[in-house]
Amino acid sequence: MGSNMTSTKRLATPVSLLATFILATFCINVAAQDAAPPANTVRVGMYFVRYSASAQDLTGPFTPPGLNLRVASVNTPYFAYLRRLDRHWSLELAAGVPPQTHTYGVGPAKVGSVPFDGQEVATAKWFSPSVLMEYNFFPEQAKFRPYVGAGINYTHFYERNGTAAGQAITGGPTVTSLSNSIGPAVTAGLAYNFTRNINAIASFSFARVNSNFDSNTGGIDRTTQVHFNPRTLVIAAGYSF
Repeated sequence: MGSNMTSTKRLATPVSLLATFILATFCINVAAQDAAPPANTVRVGMYFVRYSASAQDLTGPFTPPGLNLRVASVNTPYFAYLRRLDRHWSLELAAGVPPQTHTYGVGPAKVGSVPFDGQEVATAKWFSPSVLMEYNFFPEQAKFRPYVGAGINYTHFYERNGTAAGQAITGGPTVTSLSNSIGPAVTAGLAYNFTRNINAIASFSFARVNSNFDSNTGGIDRTTQVHFNPRTLVIAAGYSF
């Protein structure tokens, strides 16, 4: 009888270990399934910016009527940080490498004897971050997740320079300025999750950017208000952690 009890104990030991292993594996799998998705995401991609720009005619002393401005479209690298708030809501901080924008004259072919229409008159750089609250559709495990968002855009202009053509039009060395802008921004996009950590997005955004433009040539001020209203396509890859 003692021999049988010893055999039973020897058999119970590996069986107990096996049962413990199976239970632990099951608990780990359940915990992994219930674990929250990564809370942070960084994205890198490209901004494709198209301006829906409009402006009032320039006004000021010795300024012919009908003078206006046009801003050329730009492309620039895009960077973003997202914080997951819950299964549907996230907060995004997005910005791009400040691009140099080029401003062209619109209006009469010449101002006096100086060509105007289509001439590059000024350049500027701008830093334009946006903070967006976004709602993500579908479950977090879905491969495709469309989203919409809204928030605030801030735009700061710097390195504002007049070109030789612009100075010829204004009548001499000219100092230009553009006021900062704070306005609403909205976005809509589609995310694709390759894995738990790797994803890609395509989105379309719109921001209201209004700025007061001023040029000073030897004490002569000419002003207008420019409505830039950029429409932006973003293509980017993301890493969640």
